[in-house]
Amino acid sequence: MTTSHDATLRARTEDLAAALTLAGARLDQATSKRVGTAVEGVRQRLALGVDHTVVAFAGGTGSGKSSLFNKISRLTFADVGVKRPTTARVTACAWSGEAEPLLDWIGVDRERRITHSEDLEGDGARALSGLVLLDLPDHDSVEPAHREVVDRVLPLVDLLVWVVDPQKYADDALHSGYLRDQVGSESSMVVVLNQIDTVPDGQRENLADDLGRLLADDGLEGVHVQPVSARTGEGIARVREILEEACARRSVAAGRAAAELDAAAGALLTQVPADVPWQLDAAVDRELEPVVQATGLDQVANQVGAAVRNGYGMPELPVPDRDAIALSRARWLTRAGASLRPGWQRSLAESVAGADRLRASIVAALREVDLEVRGPSSSRALRQGAWVCAAAGLVLGVVGVLALVGVVPWESPWGAVLVGGGVLLLVVAGALEVARGVLRRRLAARRTAQVRRDGREALRGVLVEHLGEPTQRVLVEHRQVRESALAAREMPSAQPLTGAVRLPTARDLKTASTDSTDPQDREPAST
Repeated sequence: MTTSHDATLRARTEDLAAALTLAGARLDQATSKRVGTAVEGVRQRLALGVDHTVVAFAGGTGSGKSSLFNKISRLTFADVGVKRPTTARVTACAWSGEAEPLLDWIGVDRERRITHSEDLEGDGARALSGLVLLDLPDHDSVEPAHREVVDRVLPLVDLLVWVVDPQKYADDALHSGYLRDQVGSESSMVVVLNQIDTVPDGQRENLADDLGRLLADDGLEGVHVQPVSARTGEGIARVREILEEACARRSVAAGRAAAELDAAAGALLTQVPADVPWQLDAAVDRELEPVVQATGLDQVANQVGAAVRNGYGMPELPVPDRDAIALSRARWLTRAGASLRPGWQRSLAESVAGADRLRASIVAALREVDLEVRGPSSSRALRQGAWVCAAAGLVLGVVGVLALVGVVPWESPWGAVLVGGGVLLLVVAGALEVARGVLRRRLAARRTAQVRRDGREALRGVLVEHLGEPTQRVLVEHRQVRESALAAREMPSAQPLTGAVRLPTARDLKTASTDSTDPQDREPAST
């Protein structure tokens, strides 16, 4: 694995870790555990370095993976036959003397480890330099502890070699329990069809094709299927070539780690499947009018206007009905959380204010609204002027009439003048009263509009503070988790291993090198 791969994996791991921390309890327990396990596993794997390639033989009872392990290692170390079901321990063979920390991390007991020596196969061992080969317990064992070991170790390895046999290669426990969960890890997986010597020559190709079809049905595209026989040695050389390719590429470890991160990020994305279309201002605008109705704000504003017009009255804002406020809050949560998963919906409900707190905040905010009902400052002067003019007009009118009828001995035309002056003063008094009424109505309209405006602004502030801003914080974190999960998936997948095309190894680069002459390392003449 190159330095750039290493840096990319570390960045992806930290993206996923940040998303996990930010999401917190809003993820379901299974997803949180899966993502946390992947993050910790990749971190530990990167901390141990990439000088080793960990390969695990996994399979069911009777598949022959232990025999295959012994054949590849050219040692009789793994338990086979009737002894195999009795142990839930992992067996390991390392083509390196420096694999002990890695084996400790994987959890291989020290008495179940062996270090391969070049003396066993000379230069042939160099192509497998750095290989750590594991033989896992049977995943379908009747002992639950066996499966627990398999489930614990599988995420820790770089290359999975699934060993199946002609009788049980279609076993649903394998496909539904394991293989379908490996989608995305095709570049770090190989399926070995063991015991091929028990299948007639004419049926072998059909059998391999059927296995490939089942893998495709599982969603696994391009996984190499290699027929072998651990008993006769058929196909063993091809398996060794695949392992050599894995050791030569070094990117297998990166591919496996990348696949783990990709699978974990995919699981995380099921909890944040899409961006949530939501805008603070629009959400507040939708809920403002129902809250206004619940508080009776418009009715109180009208009462203020009436009090200003009439010159009496002192309206008060009633305490809003709790059920109406609770309904408004519930409606808010339904709209904002419609696209969220249950954990995020719970977080949203916990973040916004409760109905009682929201109601108390609304009452406190509306108390700050000015319900002033005093009339215009000129109203008293206008009324006094109107009364003076009216009184004076009446006096002049009466005196003028008395003069006209001769009760008052004034010569003409004073009687008519006094009557006319009295009428004029009465008209002025009426005009002053009309002006006073106009001023009151205009002020009443302004006060009504002001109460409505100030009240709505107060209610908007409550909705923004207690519903809008908490919702916005939750949705921003939701988007950040999604973006981090997407970033953790952004890495091209490696090509599946086939053993057909290999990167140059030390043995390939030596001009004097030759193929191994060990009969176990040759393909049989007949396939």
